[in-house]
Amino acid sequence: MLEPARTALITGASAGIGRALAEVFARNGFDLVLTARRRERLETLAAELGERYRRHTLVIVEDLTDPAAPARIVDHVREAGLEIDALVNNAGYGLTGTFASTTWEQQDKFLRVMVVAVAELTHRLLPGMIDRGYGRIINVASLAGLVPGSAGHTLYGASKSLLIKFSQSLAAEVGPRGVNVAALCPGFTYSEFHDVNGTRALVSRMPGFMWMDARTVAEQGYEAVMRGRVVYVNGRVNRTIAVLVKYLPEWLLHRAARRAARRYRQV
Repeated sequence: MLEPARTALITGASAGIGRALAEVFARNGFDLVLTARRRERLETLAAELGERYRRHTLVIVEDLTDPAAPARIVDHVREAGLEIDALVNNAGYGLTGTFASTTWEQQDKFLRVMVVAVAELTHRLLPGMIDRGYGRIINVASLAGLVPGSAGHTLYGASKSLLIKFSQSLAAEVGPRGVNVAALCPGFTYSEFHDVNGTRALVSRMPGFMWMDARTVAEQGYEAVMRGRVVYVNGRVNRTIAVLVKYLPEWLLHRAARRAARRYRQV
């Protein structure tokens, strides 16, 4: 008797790293639950992956800035009779400008997507993984969560640092129960991320060797969580930076961060 296919739920699956992760999971035999705000893109992706990999896909259109969205997603999954074996918390964006120049409503919505929805979806789906003795959770963090903060995108690095610490603590709790948790920390990645937050022209000044493609990031993230890696930094350049920040003087790191902010961020 064949075992039923495992199912992965991926947030922010309509583009970029989320879309690439959906393909990686489908290629590795997972059925999918894809959620994001853009129905047309999700349905197009579902059709493509269904045809290419013969995987079943459920599309759920939700906006994670809505406090009720995580609960609705989980309810929809259960109504469909599905159990989630892998959760990819990928949805996210950057909020440009200084902290004082934005409204609290903007910051509140940002935190709901980047932090609250991640914690709530994980909290709601984790008990089932523990009961079944199998789970895989990828929290898409960032190299920004490992380096000093800088002006602009004020809560972005802070939110990614939280995801990294959250992943480490959760992995220590549930690893012995068959649930692997990984914080994926890419650097600059070719995707729509910078187009959405209006910084494409600025970050395009970055040298080519600093960039990675979303497919490579996704494949490395999948391998990392399957192997039980808790924090995975994508790419040699990014790993070198992550190591250097542990040993260089703090004053030098903050000076470098200020210079980078002036060149590559809107503040």
